[in-house]
Amino acid sequence: MEGVKAITLTAHDAGALSLQDVPDPRPAADQLLVEVRAAGVERNDLTVDPVPGRDLAGVVVGRGEGVTGFVVGDEVYAHAEGAYAERVAVAEGAAAHKPAGLTFVEAAALPQPAMTALQALRAAGTGEGDVVLIHGAAGGAGHFAVQIARALGAERVLGTADPADHDFLRELGAEPIERDEPVDVAVDMIGGEATAAALRQVRDPARAVSAVNPAIATAGGRYVAPEPSAADLRWLADLADRGLLRVSLHRELPLAEAADAHRLLDTGKVRGKVVLTP
Repeated sequence: MEGVKAITLTAHDAGALSLQDVPDPRPAADQLLVEVRAAGVERNDLTVDPVPGRDLAGVVVGRGEGVTGFVVGDEVYAHAEGAYAERVAVAEGAAAHKPAGLTFVEAAALPQPAMTALQALRAAGTGEGDVVLIHGAAGGAGHFAVQIARALGAERVLGTADPADHDFLRELGAEPIERDEPVDVAVDMIGGEATAAALRQVRDPARAVSAVNPAIATAGGRYVAPEPSAADLRWLADLADRGLLRVSLHRELPLAEAADAHRLLDTGKVRGKVVLTP
């Protein structure tokens, strides 16, 4: 059987990642077969096995008989398990056409973190005139949340980050927060003390949202776990193509160095996104 190269996982830590030959995927009726050009890296990718990864961008090289929205040759980006591989079978409902103005590497950085940011901000009812606070605003999901909040109509966006990243926040359109002040929406992207801070700073606890800590719900806030959505991917692609969503890339590494990519994330010193390329 023809095979492809993929990163495989034998335990849920970076040291258990290795490049192996695996069977070539075969798309089901509602799936695309995508040749992966880049895969985004997230900490929670290590909960997916045997091939980790959830975010990718690439080219359609095959499709199931039930697929209607894509043809062979289309450039796509998607949220699909097993993304750390040369080819991946992707559900049509979890994919969208790649933003025309982004490279494959930039597009692969978007799906999971940008959908997380969008769904969290929507859960908080973010809209015109709101003052929005993003905890972890320089990270992968956080730097998208800053820009998406602006696109949803926020009047001001505040952000927490390491002091070394304050100029980066200003470039994105956020104000580095230096003291507590009341806000309309607070989004926690990092957990820990940030969850309690979000609840303390927001005027209405129901508009405090965490993408990482379910315990926020016990104090009246909301927990949002991202759900794959082709509609959201299309919304984000439109935003990017209008020049309203930029991708900050911290580092691009070859697929074989996936373990190093995860060790880099574990340092907590990543600004933007880390991406793997085959």
